[in-house]
Amino acid sequence: MVVLRYILTAIFALGGLFIIATVLLQEGKSAGLGTIGGMADTYWEKNKSRSREGKIEKATKIAVAVFFALAFLLCINF
Repeated sequence: MVVLRYILTAIFALGGLFIIATVLLQEGKSAGLGTIGGMADTYWEKNKSRSREGKIEKATKIAVAVFFALAFLLCINF
């Protein structure tokens, strides 16, 4: 069980570094005054999931979910 804890701790640390990297790669959310008049829904925003930025956001969400699951597992005394 000690070896499993070391492996999970290593994955936890690498996951934290991965989350930091993906958050730093994301672009800022500066919409400007276009959101006031309802002009925020552009073609780019509708197809964002296919772009590089959309893939980075999805990878960040998955990494955070795994990170929290590992944090929960590491808190349990097994």
